[in-house]
Amino acid sequence: MRSCRTIRVLAGAKRVRLQLERLLADQDFVRQHCSDDAPNGLKLLYEDKDLGFQILAHINDKARVSPPHDHGASWAIYGQATKYTEMTEWERVNDEGDDTHATLRPTKKYRLTPGQAGIYQDGTIHSIDYPDKARFIRVTGTNLDRISRVRFDLATGAVQQMTPQQAT
Repeated sequence: MRSCRTIRVLAGAKRVRLQLERLLADQDFVRQHCSDDAPNGLKLLYEDKDLGFQILAHINDKARVSPPHDHGASWAIYGQATKYTEMTEWERVNDEGDDTHATLRPTKKYRLTPGQAGIYQDGTIHSIDYPDKARFIRVTGTNLDRISRVRFDLATGAVQQMTPQQAT
């Protein structure tokens, strides 16, 4: 059974997802922060000093497939601004306490298109795959550079600590 705190967090994340989808419907916002004129890279749009959450624009020039990774003890919401992002959620099959190796299997695959947003709760393992010129907004519960996160090598099973802004 889920705790009251978990239920509140889930309800809050759903509200944030809906607000992000509304924001992505605002063409002035998308033009200002996600157009071809926006500088490439990761840009912090907002950080709440009291609550700790961040809103970041990912302005990608080149296509990329990220390795499966988590966002540690933070939730994340990805909102697609342009093009699309293929999202894959993964499950760890060998959760026997081994922190250095893992076997993963995909559990869910879907495409985020402009205006859509997806929620990843604490510890959800996922990977992203996007084409050239894809742009998205990511809201996280905290600055991910300040928490422990891991990425997974599907070929070797290696589990590695992530460095700041890896797998973005």
